[in-house]
Amino acid sequence: MLSCPEDPMDPSSDLPEPLIIPRAEHIISRKDIDREALKVMHRLRDAGYSAYLVGGAVRDLYLGKTPKDFDISTNARPGQLRTLFRNSRIIGRRFRLVQVFFMGGKIVEVSTLRCRSEFEEGEKEEDEVLAHNNTFGSEAEDAFRRDLTINALFYEIENFTIIDYTGGVADLNNRIVRIVGEPSRRIVRDPVRMMRAIRHAARSGFTIEEQTWQAILANRDSLRLCPDSRIRDEFFKDLNSGACAPWCRLAVASGLFFILLPCYEGVISREPEEPSEETRLLFALCRVIDRLHGEGTPLPEHLLLAVFILPWAQARFNLIHQSAEGRDAFTFSRTLRTQIDIQLEHLNVKRASREEITSLLVNLPIFVRYGAEQAWPAWLKRKSYFPDGLLLFQIYQEALGGSPADLAPRLESSQPARSGKPRTGKSRPPRTESRTPAFSGKKGGIFGLK
Repeated sequence: MLSCPEDPMDPSSDLPEPLIIPRAEHIISRKDIDREALKVMHRLRDAGYSAYLVGGAVRDLYLGKTPKDFDISTNARPGQLRTLFRNSRIIGRRFRLVQVFFMGGKIVEVSTLRCRSEFEEGEKEEDEVLAHNNTFGSEAEDAFRRDLTINALFYEIENFTIIDYTGGVADLNNRIVRIVGEPSRRIVRDPVRMMRAIRHAARSGFTIEEQTWQAILANRDSLRLCPDSRIRDEFFKDLNSGACAPWCRLAVASGLFFILLPCYEGVISREPEEPSEETRLLFALCRVIDRLHGEGTPLPEHLLLAVFILPWAQARFNLIHQSAEGRDAFTFSRTLRTQIDIQLEHLNVKRASREEITSLLVNLPIFVRYGAEQAWPAWLKRKSYFPDGLLLFQIYQEALGGSPADLAPRLESSQPARSGKPRTGKSRPPRTESRTPAFSGKKGGIFGLK
């Protein structure tokens, strides 16, 4: 690892002084911070290192929310952290983090303050995606390398103050999402920043700052330059955020949605004033996903994707009115599977998931048919896809204004079956060595035989 160069001509050396928000002017309290995170911060401080609560934890605490994670940054190097915390390990290849383990499986991640690597990439072309940096830096440099101003805040436990280099506190107060620095340049260097800006605006109900929004519109095609694995990870964070519906509206309006799911180009409308039937269905399905997520049971990947591409399948194949039985149904299943392979290839969806998605969509007309009669035949209940298929049908019906989808049948079916009858009789004796052939190490022997 390298340290940032101390060059007076380097823009990273010309950073503003931070705004310090004293304890009396913010609501963050130690009692709201995870106990194990406080332990880590206190040990770092007592050992003579800096210790800051950073990122989303500070943002959420400032907004009065409970953070999902409590991440810490410090000026201690990974090796020093590993020495200080014996119950830890170092992870990461490009930039190394230290995970500190506690009882109950809790993990607190600690990172070393990093440098603004954009200033070390001067020889790169302007439109080249930025590689992950590998350099240590100062507190200010670490703040300016972060994606959004609202995620660039520090909270320190010595004086219980918030340290703000980028105007993040003002943006939190004004409910604004803003990319740190010059938006177009930051987006070109890492296009995933567009997805993160939209996600945080959707989660918090914030407005995306105009310059940031225009930069997203101008550079949305650059998202295709990012590795598929990163796009996939960020996409599923959006679907599982609990704010899928507002995210979907912003993603459609910005055009990012059509890069993530190109099959929807020409199927759903970008203008909210004139939504197509498929557009209304898509947004309604997203609202159902959010309701289920809010009840503490997020959908698995294959069900999420089946829900998300249902409006496309309806528009492309008139899905609900497809034949549910016979040769026609088999032919359609092969056609649909081929199209799903094409449409989801860039998201690295596993083959098993693609098969499950195809099965759910192909069999949806069966559930629509018998659902109208409110009677499920015994043969359908015995099918392995019945619990997920029923849930997909219920989600579809709720999106159309029907009764709320019920997760109970699927949860019950996921429990391992247990026989109420106790086992009787003697257990089978173990096989002797002579009954199971094995390779022999003796000359001339093979599979234990001569």
